[in-house]
Amino acid sequence: SGLSQEVGSVEQLSLHCAEGSLEWLYPTGALRLRLAPRLPPTTAAIKGGSPRHVTACVKPTGTFRGAQLYLEREGVLELLLPEAPRPRARCFSWLPQEKVALFLQATPHPDISRRIAAFRYELRGDWLARPALPAASLGAEGACRPCNDTEILMAICTSDFVIRGSIRSVSNDAELQESIIGVSAARIHRQKFPLFQAGGRPGRPTGSIRTPLRCGVKPGPGTFLFTGWLHFGEAWLSCAPRYRDFQRIYEGAQRARQNPCEFPVD
Repeated sequence: SGLSQEVGSVEQLSLHCAEGSLEWLYPTGALRLRLAPRLPPTTAAIKGGSPRHVTACVKPTGTFRGAQLYLEREGVLELLLPEAPRPRARCFSWLPQEKVALFLQATPHPDISRRIAAFRYELRGDWLARPALPAASLGAEGACRPCNDTEILMAICTSDFVIRGSIRSVSNDAELQESIIGVSAARIHRQKFPLFQAGGRPGRPTGSIRTPLRCGVKPGPGTFLFTGWLHFGEAWLSCAPRYRDFQRIYEGAQRARQNPCEFPVD
């Protein structure tokens, strides 16, 4: 609570968890949030390559008021969330040796009415596959590119969900710049959270998967293998090859003994 802070003071905090939330009541002064995720040793560098990036995402609540959130990178501030922002995620990356923090600064108001500056956050090492995140700061290049064979094989081993199914519908949210893909699941190979659930009447489990609007997803026939990640409680698409193409890729890797994990192929 800002009621326990002196006007103009800066409270120092560290964020270590992979994900969490922060709620600041009656914002006064500022909070400086050091980003220090606990990463495994292999995240620090790739042998023979450049250091990996660390990625963070923040998503304000619909009632975010009384403060503005800045990204502090090497002493330079960049506005991430203005007061009363749209409830959409903002993501950014940095090298492990860079010094970064979030700077949450209270905005002056003539009254003392109740305001809450609250947001959720995710801190991660390199995403295990190319994430399709709605964040221009991560770069638009590659987010809509079809996965290559290696990425598809890794996606089935490491994704939060692997669903074989078909596209039922595609709707677009112009404000959030997202497309929502309605999927009917023929088989749930893996889901780390209850993404696809059976409806009230007998039938296939259904669910929705999101992707950036700029990718221009269209409804179409056929069976796909949908893979992706949980992002602020929502499913986001990573790789989605046609199932027959995935079968060909997986069986070829199996013959060459290059498949990174075992996967049931019909």
